[in-house]
Amino acid sequence: MADKVLVTGGTGFLGMQMLLQLLNKGYDVRTTVRSLKSKDKVINTLRKNGVTNFEQLSFIEADLSKDDNWTEAMVDRDYVLSVASPVFFEIPKDEAEVIRPAVEGILRILKTASRTKVKRVVMTSNFGAVGFTNQDWHSVTTEKDWTDENAKGLSAYEKSKLLAEKAAWRFIETEGKGLEFATINPVAIFGPSLDSHVSGSFDLLKGVASGSMKVIPNIQLNVVDVRDVVDLHIRAMSTPEAAGQRFIASTDGMISMPEIAELLRRERPQLAATLSKRVMPNWMLKTASYVNATAKEGQFMAEINRNVSNAKAREILGWKPIGTKEEAVLAAVDSLIEYNLI
Repeated sequence: MADKVLVTGGTGFLGMQMLLQLLNKGYDVRTTVRSLKSKDKVINTLRKNGVTNFEQLSFIEADLSKDDNWTEAMVDRDYVLSVASPVFFEIPKDEAEVIRPAVEGILRILKTASRTKVKRVVMTSNFGAVGFTNQDWHSVTTEKDWTDENAKGLSAYEKSKLLAEKAAWRFIETEGKGLEFATINPVAIFGPSLDSHVSGSFDLLKGVASGSMKVIPNIQLNVVDVRDVVDLHIRAMSTPEAAGQRFIASTDGMISMPEIAELLRRERPQLAATLSKRVMPNWMLKTASYVNATAKEGQFMAEINRNVSNAKAREILGWKPIGTKEEAVLAAVDSLIEYNLI
């Protein structure tokens, strides 16, 4: 009999890829959606991407901010992949409006999972919970690291992911009652999209590829293919040794934003006319950060240590990246072109 998995947020960029891989591997999959009106869209998208047997897929309406239907969603499940995050259509003025729903959402999932005897929950956390305040470029960032929640410049979104993961681990330690738990902490997620709903990380590529970013800051990035992030979730779900562990999801190495521009100029020449050739000197970004909020955020990102290790995922989960950082970027840009997003 196939293992039964609940995926939260099946309509999202990552959630949809999660459904695709799980169904292709033969799992019995249930997914939460904020509205059952989304069901047909999900099925049509999966069908376009090769899924033919939908008998193993079911839907349930559930919202991270409410208790309704979560027990019904988990009552017969072996595993929960906690992918969904609270949605904000406008940026709240008070960071607590972002943090509180994120913390309450994961605790709602863990409490229900413990009560319904789910075996293991795998949470989609974020690299923002791991290495956003490590500025020592002579070190290597690993899963042992934690971002300083009080750091100046840390965005409300990154802080919410950090505090939500911390709250989750505290719950497991004090109230988990044997519930197994693991987290996946992705860097910037690229790779192909199954529909026009893309990751927030794609905004960086939109800025470079569309020409709206007139001067490109010399910021290094770590990237990962969305298919690798899904693979890591499934491995963390099914590998006994993964219980109680965090796993950074990243391809090998780093790539700078100017290098991304050059990659697109070389490999996607149809975009060459719109790509900026101007690179912002480091001193200019730092100077601008004192008076400009966007530059301040860019300066914060530029100082993050990008010597990031994926060794733990390789060793414990037997994982290796599906491709290179360049391939992840190009696949993402191809999706932006396909869905007329640039």
